[in-house]
Amino acid sequence: MALVSKAGSSYCIRSDITRGRTGQNVAFGVVNNVEAPIMKEKSIKISSLSCKNARVAQFFPLETVGFRSKRRNSVIVAASPPTEDALIATEPLTKQDLVGYLASGCKSKEKWRIGTEHEKFGFEIKTLRPMKYEQIAELLNGISERFDWEKVMEGDKIIGLKQGKQSISLEPGGQFELSGAPLETLHQTCAEVNSHLYQVKAVAEEMGIGFLGIGFQPKLGLKDIPVMPKGRYEIMRNYMPKVGSLGLDMMFRTCTVQVNLDFSSEADMIRKFRAGLALQPIATALFANSPFTEGKPNGYLSMRSQIWTDTDKDRTGMLPFVFDDSFGFEQYVDYALDVPMYFVYRKKKYIDCTGMTFRDFMAGKLPCIPGELPNLNDWENHLTTIFPEVRLKRYLEMRGADGGPWRRLCALPAFWVGLLYDEVSLQSILDMTVDWTSEEREMLRNKVPKTGLKTPFRDGLLWHIAEDVLKLAKDGLERRGFKESGFLNEVAEVVRTGVTPAEKLLELYNGKWGQSVDPVFEELLY
Repeated sequence: MALVSKAGSSYCIRSDITRGRTGQNVAFGVVNNVEAPIMKEKSIKISSLSCKNARVAQFFPLETVGFRSKRRNSVIVAASPPTEDALIATEPLTKQDLVGYLASGCKSKEKWRIGTEHEKFGFEIKTLRPMKYEQIAELLNGISERFDWEKVMEGDKIIGLKQGKQSISLEPGGQFELSGAPLETLHQTCAEVNSHLYQVKAVAEEMGIGFLGIGFQPKLGLKDIPVMPKGRYEIMRNYMPKVGSLGLDMMFRTCTVQVNLDFSSEADMIRKFRAGLALQPIATALFANSPFTEGKPNGYLSMRSQIWTDTDKDRTGMLPFVFDDSFGFEQYVDYALDVPMYFVYRKKKYIDCTGMTFRDFMAGKLPCIPGELPNLNDWENHLTTIFPEVRLKRYLEMRGADGGPWRRLCALPAFWVGLLYDEVSLQSILDMTVDWTSEEREMLRNKVPKTGLKTPFRDGLLWHIAEDVLKLAKDGLERRGFKESGFLNEVAEVVRTGVTPAEKLLELYNGKWGQSVDPVFEELLY
């Protein structure tokens, strides 16, 4: 859920000089490879961008880019709180501004990047209890001091770290998340993961802390999970039970790995969005790794995926409208405008706006801040509170996989890069899935968490489709020319045998583990 350091996060600025609101020329410069406005005004209007047929006209507040650190010459962007005090827009946002925000993610193929995020559970090695916030604070401070990360604070609490375009953030139950930098190759991605795990382990092991790569907390109940001191999570915690039975489990007991990928145009976004949604159940099956709840098998291979089916139907799911002929940036904006809000961030505080929509906000009708209108920071923050299987921001997020051990953290981006960043493989996927019905896609989404690759589909099993898909991913990586196909070895074994990681854990549980989940903490220890 972190707000920064994702692939595709730089602005898509087409001209070196444009006009500011006062008519003055405004120059743009590059700071640490992040394109940022250099100006005195708080915000400007960009009207020289284009992405297919979408008109791009938007306000880019300085605070969304960052500020100079006194300690060294780097850009800091708060992961949470998401921005500094909100700007007061001199002109109201229009729907076209929101469309333009999404369209500004378009970039030429040579600028496409790979942004990988992963979450993991920290625990005390002696007791297997989760880390308390005080231990997490000690860990964050230790990493900061030893490896030169900037601290991200909420009030007087440390709640994250930032270094270049990477950030470390805390999920609601203390899950430790790395949001990686936008990188060119999978070799760089895997090196980043390895470096992160080395740094975390170097500090954590001295504290008697380990980290577990799994999709769902295997041993403890909700009441045993500590709550992190982040304002947005308190609002979510109060709201979740009103809209679904499993939202608190999602917040406090799940971990995922995801990859964020770029698009070149509105048409390219649509093709990748459709391919990603159609194949997301296959990714869920290949990476299924959450078969235990409170010490026992839970009847699912991916309990994490199952939890999303009853978290909040207003903001989750397979988004069937993405397959409509009319779909594009504007249609996604229409969807997001009507997703209920969680909060607005003002004066360094989260204000509860649950039950109202961003469309209400655009009309100045939020009771929590009556008469106030949103800015693009508010829109960016709102987009982070929408959780479909594939999410659109200024890039596309593939969200269907369970957290797992480090080799799978490299395999997940390899899978999607091979499919979506290669034109031949992408078109092959679209051809393969073009006649899948909305009902079939929904069926796969609902059944895969339980039956994995053995889910029946048409005249065979999902396993057989996964074999074809994996070959397309491998071929796509080979055509990229970076010798990256080896990163798929971890999932190649799953496809060869049809046995998911979760089924291997269940075999161990019923065999040499003697029906105890405790050994999983050693089996999947980073």
